[in-house]
This record gives sequence, structure tokens and C-alpha cells, in this order.
Amino acid sequence: MAGMLRLAGGMTIILQDKIPYDITSERLPGVGPMPEADWILRDEAFAAQMALRDQLLKERRNEVLALLPEAVSAAEELLTMVLDRLVQDPAYLIDKDQVTRPDGLTVAINRADPMGTLGRLVQQDFCLMMKPEGADEHLLTGAVLCFPAGWMLSQKIGHPLIRIHVPVPAYDDMLARRVQRLFDGVQVGRPLWRFNALRYVDPSLFQPRSEGVPKYGTPEEQRYIRSERQSILRLPDTGAVVFGIHTFVVKLPEDAHQ
Repeated sequence: MAGMLRLAGGMTIILQDKIPYDITSERLPGVGPMPEADWILRDEAFAAQMALRDQLLKERRNEVLALLPEAVSAAEELLTMVLDRLVQDPAYLIDKDQVTRPDGLTVAINRADPMGTLGRLVQQDFCLMMKPEGADEHLLTGAVLCFPAGWMLSQKIGHPLIRIHVPVPAYDDMLARRVQRLFDGVQVGRPLWRFNALRYVDPSLFQPRSEGVPKYGTPEEQRYIRSERQSILRLPDTGAVVFGIHTFVVKLPEDAHQ
């Protein structure tokens, strides 16, 4: 059953039933408008993914969370915005100081730890991107990244977009300029979204890897599709850009990898 923890060869994995959009229509970067109501998703793997997020934030916090001093105000604003959005989901019970999630677990609202609190409220990972005055690119200034797809937050925090994407071959200077224009142009109240979809050998959600370490394996070994639904939203007060990542992992049909 989707959303349950499964054991495969001694490995714990979490799968969804399906990816809720057509992954065959991908274009790079394939960005389109997104209704604000669709910013935060909740799917059938909610309970299992949230249990893993709780575990990672407790046991490996330094690997999945980072926040530079200049991004604290943006993180606080993001927490407030997410709480305002969750009020509209009747499956959440929100009080002044705590939130009871749809899986029944209660999370304290810790305003002094905005990214840590966010990481325990929703399935989505969040990266805060800020463009210092006079800079050419946005920098990664904060994140709660429980489900990295083959990269390490410690190697990316504080760096600009083009450095973050090392060693992605397709991320050349031309694409970097296009993505930077996208981050410059996203408007308050008009979020955007895109997705990727790649075949993986390892279905694990938490996959930190140092730059340059192979992660895909051979086509014969790739039995899973991992897709990130990525959202791009500008915060109205601080002006920071929030890059959100909702991760889906599904198993390929048996004949798809033969």
C-alpha cells in the first residue's frame, strides 16, 4: 500500500501510488504558473514521509537544515505563510502554539526555529534564495532539505545558483541566465512551478551525495522514477524567493526496465 514504509533488501523505502502530473510533457526548464492554492500538497505518502522527516530532523539536523543570519527574517515570514495556508486544510488542527498534523502528531510552533518547524509540518522541502544588493545571482541562504536528490546542503549553502548546480552538465551559462531571469521575475502572488522526472536505482528519499558521485546507475538497474514538483514563490515582505520541492517516488512497471 502506498505511503507505507517498505523493506526491500534491508532498505526502508516510501513510495506513492502515482505522480499526479504527466511526466512525459517535461521541457527544460518547463516553468508555468501555479495557483497559490496548489502551493502546498499532501498526498498518500504523507504519514510515512513525515515520520522520516521527523527522524532526520532529530538525528541528522546538521545535514538537512541550514540558515544563514541574513535569512532569518525570510524564514520567519515563510513559516507564517505556510501556517496561514494550512489553516485552509481541515485535516490540520492549528492552535496558537502548536499544529496537529493529519497523521495525528502534534508539532510545537517554534518561532525561534522556523525552518525546523517547517520541516515537520509539510512534505515539501524549502530553499530560501536571496539576491544581495549589487549581486548577479541569488544565493542559497537557508533550507530545510530532508530529501536531497544526490546533493549535500553543506556544499551548497551560501553559494549562487550556478555554483549550486555543479556538476550538472546541462546547467551551462545560457541556462543559468534563464534561471536567474526566472528568479528575478517571479512576482508576489504569482508563483510558478516545474518538475523533473528521472530514473533511479535507489528509491530512498534521503540521498545526500558529494559533488561528482554517480547516482543513476545503468538503465537495467533503474526500477524507480523520482520526480520533484518544484515551486517558485516570492515572499511579499522580505522579497526572498522560496524554492519548494515536493518529492514523489514510484516504482516502474516490471516491463519498463527490461
